Amino acid sequence: METKSAVRILSALAQETRLSLFRLLVQAGPAGLAAGELAERLAIPASTLSFHLKELAHADLVNARQEGRFVIYAAQFATMNALLSFLTENCCGGNPCAPVCTPACSAHEEYPS
Repeated sequence: METKSAVRILSALAQETRLSLFRLLVQAGPAGLAAGELAERLAIPASTLSFHLKELAHADLVNARQEGRFVIYAAQFATMNALLSFLTENCCGGNPCAPVCTPACSAHEEYPS
């Protein structure tokens, strides 16, 4: 990961609502959550949610997919792991810890590598 990419990602997360939103999506795993569920859990209006999701998507931290009449948002674990690796690549005397998150997948879903 390049420094500019890390700065873009960290900038997207440097806001209370977006950080809460991303953490909620990480907890949800690859299955993600519907936009309405996100708005309800965070107690924010749909327009505010949309603004914050756009910022996270621009940083490649979330993706969206259509399921029937619902839009489901999910965390981009590959981006999160790349950021964690970037932040820790020089830790421990040059022996990176390489924290990696591999979310549990549901039975009908595969985690994209």
